[in-house]
Amino acid sequence: MGAQAIKIAILAMGGEGGGVLADWIVNLGEHQDYIAQTTSVPGVAQRTGATIYYVELFPKAEAERAGQQPVLALMPLPGDVDVVLASELMEAGRAVQRGLVTPDRTTLIASTHRVYSIAEKSAMGDGRVDSRQLLAHADAAAQRFIHFDMAEAAQQAGSVISAVLFGALAGSGVLPFTREQFEATIERGGIGVKASLKAFGAAYAKAQSAAEGNDAGAAEAGSAPVEPVEPPPHSDEPELRALIEQVQRDFPPAQHARLYQGLRRLVDYQDPAYARLYLERLQALQAQVGQSGGQGGSEVLHETARYLALWMSYEDTPRVADLKTRASRFERVRAESQAGEQMLHIHEFMHPRLQEVCETLPAPAGHWLMQSGLPRRIVERLTRKGRVVHTNSLHGYLLLRAVAWAARWRQRTTRYARENAMIEDWLARIATAVPKQPALALEIARCQNLVKGYSDTHERGQRNYRTLMQAIDTAQAQGNLTPALLESWRKAALADEHGHKLREALAASGMDVHPAAAPVQ
Repeated sequence: MGAQAIKIAILAMGGEGGGVLADWIVNLGEHQDYIAQTTSVPGVAQRTGATIYYVELFPKAEAERAGQQPVLALMPLPGDVDVVLASELMEAGRAVQRGLVTPDRTTLIASTHRVYSIAEKSAMGDGRVDSRQLLAHADAAAQRFIHFDMAEAAQQAGSVISAVLFGALAGSGVLPFTREQFEATIERGGIGVKASLKAFGAAYAKAQSAAEGNDAGAAEAGSAPVEPVEPPPHSDEPELRALIEQVQRDFPPAQHARLYQGLRRLVDYQDPAYARLYLERLQALQAQVGQSGGQGGSEVLHETARYLALWMSYEDTPRVADLKTRASRFERVRAESQAGEQMLHIHEFMHPRLQEVCETLPAPAGHWLMQSGLPRRIVERLTRKGRVVHTNSLHGYLLLRAVAWAARWRQRTTRYARENAMIEDWLARIATAVPKQPALALEIARCQNLVKGYSDTHERGQRNYRTLMQAIDTAQAQGNLTPALLESWRKAALADEHGHKLREALAASGMDVHPAAAPVQ
């Protein structure tokens, strides 16, 4: 039998209609006198469960001519796939990594949007894979690479990404079927036909444009991300207007966009008075930066402004409760789940520890509860297993709003005192280093990236940060601290939240530094 099957691999995440897309291709082939077979291998290690669907199409006329039935494969083999469809850019990268995409044969059709993997989101630092690198590798690996933001195209059409992928497949011209035959397949499905055809048409046009050499997506591979220029926050509050005027008056224009973002964050987190403290701290640092001169000092101020805003808005229990009960979050969850007008239930798993409960209370009450007998045991018993809170119910919503209300005494808690002391120490270290060693000051500023999250994650990050500060003191006393050395320690700390890599890096540098103990409550 001389004819070869058409081999198509589909990589899609749960809920994106990968099975529907595979069924459409099978239905299309069978209606055009092809023998079709589809299989799927579900995965559970990706975001919502990535699945590989595999379709083979063989012309029935060839089988009848040969008097034999073709033997179709159940799984795609590296180097033996004609078309790969990926519903997300990382999935395209995985297809390339598996060898499913080859430059002598494969047409790769992929969406350029990202749904970050668990590994990317759980990294201590910025664990995101560079989309430009993924695009470049995919382009080099494929015979043809058709790519654009298919999630956005689906949203604009009010459809799902499977319809967009189907349209891009048709527009690529890689299959021996006409556009009308593709569209007839969607119509035979009978569900969401109008929206699916709209998404199909838009994707077909984009794929046709790519086939003619006008691929707008190609620009995405070489474009560098640009920080948006944020306009000043608009508010009728005199206090906020005064802060905006202070930024415009006292800081260079190159810093304005980042400072506006910091103001927005801290006013939202606490109040305008708290945001004023943010600017006062940066003004004090700017006086030291002025002594250093050059681009290095400006970069130190830029990075410190970023990390200071993040640290001053640390995630405590009131902050988490506030974010979980915002109307914008309910709207986002509804939009992402595509629930429409259906009843939507949101379950929040809450497991605050005794320490976090005490840190939410004003300092005297928190100290009393931590050192008490029976009250402490009662709270520990109530929080031992955690609980599920239904934020879309009145009781659950009011419960979390009551916790969020505790933010008004945040600056009188033991947690605030501890965080504030660490912030002041960090700023003092930067201010001391910046006049003579801007590069070292920049690395000290970036060490704040270790402190993030809440609960156990925050505790481990703080422990690594304190260990790193001890190492800085020791190295400075020995006179051998350099920006490159501190950078290597910082990256080691970010590579392992438990601190093993950091301890290995310190030992390799001859540092006899033990893990820092938590400060006394």
